Amino acid sequence: MKTKQFTAIDLDQAAALLRQGALIAFPTETVYGLGANALDEAAVKQVYVVKGRPSDNPLIVHVSDFEMVKQYVTDFPAHTKALVESFWPGPLTLIFEVKPQTFSTTVTGGLKTVAFRMPNNQKTIELIKAAGVPIVGPSANTSGKPSPTTAQHVYHDLHGKIAGILDDGPTQIGVESTVLDLTAKDGIPVILRPGAVTKERLEQVVGQILVDQHLISEKEAPKAPGMKYKHYAPDVPVWIVDGDQETFRKAIESAKSKNQRIGLFADDRVIEIFSDEVEAVFSFGEESVDQATKLLFAGLRNLDEQSIDVIFAQAFPEVDLGIAYMNRLKKAANQKILKIDSIFE
Repeated sequence: MKTKQFTAIDLDQAAALLRQGALIAFPTETVYGLGANALDEAAVKQVYVVKGRPSDNPLIVHVSDFEMVKQYVTDFPAHTKALVESFWPGPLTLIFEVKPQTFSTTVTGGLKTVAFRMPNNQKTIELIKAAGVPIVGPSANTSGKPSPTTAQHVYHDLHGKIAGILDDGPTQIGVESTVLDLTAKDGIPVILRPGAVTKERLEQVVGQILVDQHLISEKEAPKAPGMKYKHYAPDVPVWIVDGDQETFRKAIESAKSKNQRIGLFADDRVIEIFSDEVEAVFSFGEESVDQATKLLFAGLRNLDEQSIDVIFAQAFPEVDLGIAYMNRLKKAANQKILKIDSIFE
């Protein structure tokens, strides 16, 4: 199969392919998604096959507007209107109970709920409108690996496996959407996956928000994507460096004592100090969690292609966007964190 690169002038062709059951990768403000007609079970099954995705992992359904959601959901929780008006289109996914037999279990993961999102990308909104159907959209990469933030990342992982990629350049945010569960019996919304829409921003709109922080085991069925214990990981092992320059120095010395080739994902200041002591570097620029988040997956992908044995990635405080950044980085590192008083096992 030849994977075609689509542009805005090809939207009708890409939409027709979606309606016919083909897979089309599409851009969002967060990461690139792997699109299939959410009402076509055979097409959705191909998403799992192409990605190598576990079958118990539910999919997010992308819509062009809130009216599309109303076709599949009967009862909306009290906070729905305020959340949609405040954050759609945007990086917020909302989980609702859906009408019975609306979506196949390939979409729901066997649950009675479905996660919906209206992405903030005009080309994708137009694609969904032209297709006339909602589309599933897990990250357009091999399952478990760093998510794609450019069309080139998608092509690297999936060329020859999907019909096409709608290219709209690099994504703006760089990590997947916040997932908010609105189906709790007590009515209090629960964040299942952190993202750019933070707990503080949500609470300004709807009041109390809870956060599900427990680690999903491999045997446990997640209610939202991205909740598995290890995720977003390159092939090269990742360690989080949580500390100052001395912590990086100690990490590098420890790796060198084991004859390990080292890659660094860090800001310009750290890269300038240690670039001569390591084999590969990827700088996200100034010491900014926004920049680090935007370039996290690109950096991990880039370093993974170098001839190295370990990646040291810079930590940020777990506040605001730093919560989403550290959530993805901890999963990529399988929770391995190096602090000043730590040693490699």
